[in-house]
Amino acid sequence: MSPIKKMTLAAGVAAAALTGAGMAQAEGETYILVSHAPDSDSWWNTIKNAIALAGEQMDVEVEYRNPPTGDLADMARIIEQAAASGPDGIITTLSDYDVLSGPIRSAVDSGVDVIIMNSGTPEQAREVGALMYVGQPEYDAGLAAGQRAAADGVESFLCVNHYISSPSSTERCQGFADGLGVELGDQMIDSGQDPAEIKNRVLAYLSSNPDTDAVLTLGPTSADPTILALEENGMAGDIYFGTFDLGAQIVEGIKAGTINWGIDQQPFLQAYLPVVVMTNYHRYGVLPGNNINSGPGFVTADALEMVEKFAGEYR
Repeated sequence: MSPIKKMTLAAGVAAAALTGAGMAQAEGETYILVSHAPDSDSWWNTIKNAIALAGEQMDVEVEYRNPPTGDLADMARIIEQAAASGPDGIITTLSDYDVLSGPIRSAVDSGVDVIIMNSGTPEQAREVGALMYVGQPEYDAGLAAGQRAAADGVESFLCVNHYISSPSSTERCQGFADGLGVELGDQMIDSGQDPAEIKNRVLAYLSSNPDTDAVLTLGPTSADPTILALEENGMAGDIYFGTFDLGAQIVEGIKAGTINWGIDQQPFLQAYLPVVVMTNYHRYGVLPGNNINSGPGFVTADALEMVEKFAGEYR
């Protein structure tokens, strides 16, 4: 039996145990997931797959909304519009507390239940009145990555930040620097999101800083062009390379020895679990007592079989 079929069966058994008659008590709840991701970021396809499966299993309506260009002011408006439409709940990222906390608090005050996923912190989730937080604390993940790299002898690095307007992205780079015990300084670059521009900026930085020990990317958007840059300048496989998140090219890079490890924050769980938790909360009044950390987990070449099979889909 495949892992996805097993997950479906397990969810059905759990639901049956709660209701005594499967999904007979389903009430057609409606949930809206709002992310900060631009349309161009394929990493979020896993999130979309997760809410689709959770919606099917729990017999609820789940909709995905996002700002097409990743503009956070636009995201704030989307949260306001989502709350005004009267859903049973909103699941949202909290990538910039200053911009998004107001609309989220207003949604909570209007009677809409909220779960924070992916970005932000458990503390910030409590401050805005959310039910809970499901995700990977970004600074902590960066710190763990930096400590791992330090143990491998890394002393300097380039952090390729493709979403520098989001404070949570910078937290990854800062955590990595702190894990190494060095100043972040100009070791973080604003790469933008255009693949050709990312590649050129990585090449330029490494040309100007040839003694750089390592490269850290923050997801497929920056990792994929960085792989091409290292292949072009002959550093692929020679420079230490770690990345956040997974994707098809990242998995191939790990297999080839170009990438040392990828941090798996398990985005499937970040979207799937809030739908399940919120549905059970609304139907039966049950809610986990703690926040859920979905990561970090380090994926290396010796643990790729299932990751490779589901990369970009459920991993």
